[in-house]
Amino acid sequence: MSQPLVERNGGQILMQQLRIHGARRIFMIPGESYLPCIDALNEHKDAIEPIVCRQESGAAYMAEAYGKLTGEPGICFVTRGPGATNASIGVHTAFQDSTPMILFVGQVGNDFYEREAFQEIDYRRMFGQMAKWVAQIDRTDRIPEFIARAYAVATSGRPGPVVLALPEDTLWGRAAVADMPRYQRSRSHPGAADLARMTALLDVAERPFLLLGGSGWTHTAIEQIAGFAERFELPVGTAWRRLECFDQRHANAAGHVGWGMTPALRERLSQADLVLAVGTRMGEATTEGYTVIESPMPRPKLIHVYPDPCELGRVFAPTQGIVADVASFAEAAASLRPGHQVSRAAHVVQARQDYLDSTRPLPSPGPLSLDEAAACVDARLPADACVTVGAGNYALYPHRYRRFTGPGTSLAPTVGSMGYGLPAAISAKLENPGRTVVCYAGDGCFQMNLQELGVALQYRVGIVVLVFNNGMWGTIRAHQERDFPARTIALTFENPDFTQIIRGYGGHGEAVERSEDFAPALERALAFADSQRLPALLEIRYDADGIAPGQTLSGIRAAALARQQ
Repeated sequence: MSQPLVERNGGQILMQQLRIHGARRIFMIPGESYLPCIDALNEHKDAIEPIVCRQESGAAYMAEAYGKLTGEPGICFVTRGPGATNASIGVHTAFQDSTPMILFVGQVGNDFYEREAFQEIDYRRMFGQMAKWVAQIDRTDRIPEFIARAYAVATSGRPGPVVLALPEDTLWGRAAVADMPRYQRSRSHPGAADLARMTALLDVAERPFLLLGGSGWTHTAIEQIAGFAERFELPVGTAWRRLECFDQRHANAAGHVGWGMTPALRERLSQADLVLAVGTRMGEATTEGYTVIESPMPRPKLIHVYPDPCELGRVFAPTQGIVADVASFAEAAASLRPGHQVSRAAHVVQARQDYLDSTRPLPSPGPLSLDEAAACVDARLPADACVTVGAGNYALYPHRYRRFTGPGTSLAPTVGSMGYGLPAAISAKLENPGRTVVCYAGDGCFQMNLQELGVALQYRVGIVVLVFNNGMWGTIRAHQERDFPARTIALTFENPDFTQIIRGYGGHGEAVERSEDFAPALERALAFADSQRLPALLEIRYDADGIAPGQTLSGIRAAALARQQ
């Protein structure tokens, strides 16, 4: 005999659904607009950990990073109006990065709706183009239905963010309603005919290239796809800022495809006669403005594997489109055997050697070499360490010199949003307390969310932050020198002493100005973060002329002036 339903308020119903669907942590900025949800957390202290952040963008970034790390929707709660607008950057990141995420936003009650009440916004219109689904729960008894659908939408097909508005009267209202069962993720598998045709295309190719990206990769899937690459003799590249999709130590690893890739890798892609793209949308950054792989008609044959059929043929007209998520495709590929007659081993060996050559530090100006520092980080960190970045040219250094090994080792926004690195590092350490986590941050990027150091202090999060201090918006300065050489304006700023700031948060701080001082400073920072479970920061002061691996601002300016003449 079934138990009678118990009447609960909307906040209690909602939090119970999150627990049923597997939420273990929520990132939040408390707001009066969803007080019943906050109160209901008292009933789930043993299952759901609330992380109280300092600003909504930081909370949303942490939730997005959780989604990347776990494959489950990252949960974020913010208050209405200003809270929602601040959190929107995390929603945009989750959308372009194909990350499962659910943002809950407090909303004015239905009795005040459409009066432009205090902080009122129509969230369907606001988030309509940057989320997979935006809805408002207007009835208390329908909360379980909406939460179950949100989980299903966020994780199905191409994963992404869902936004749910929570009117106050819905949360304060009461209902006797049954809970929904835990959601079941839908999987898309390649068919036998798809695999047979793909194998036939690979067998006749002379210079094929395997490009991996997107979300949903597991260690098992990477091992399976690595075996597939070995048997079919395919060099493997990772799409822009998706370096965690393959083990860079593997003999078939050929490097990072996209802005800042090496000339050798760019040439290899341009000479490929077939590209097998798995899980990646092959966006603007990966294709360097849709030139390395042309849109809409790619020059090489293109086999595009993607979990959302709406994406296949949308930007690129593939020779073959296969609807499959990456884990299902990798599992199917594990059983495939090649039939190509001409060995492609030399092709793979040369691609690997080109990649290894690119990991040797390039010359750089000044007494502190960012190239040598990045190589030092790679050599010192354990294989499973997580490296996070935001946006800026400084990120090119870890992406060039760090040999990422698989899921959870890289957190980087493909959307190129600044301020991401620190919140993502905190989220990564909360999820895996025993894992070493290092955040690379530009001086401008770091200051967009440095207040989240308060979260690291409060929850005893021992991360290491490397702040690259060149006193300017470096990426934009490089663009300015290319397009308007020798006319620099409005791109510099004066920085605080970052080592003093970190001490205010209970952490350890040092400034490093010479290459020979970097390794011992890094050791001290790692030891402090590990033993004290508090953040450590190294302020890297370097010659601002060194703007990217192998590039200087003065060289960019000279080349631009020569073109003008």
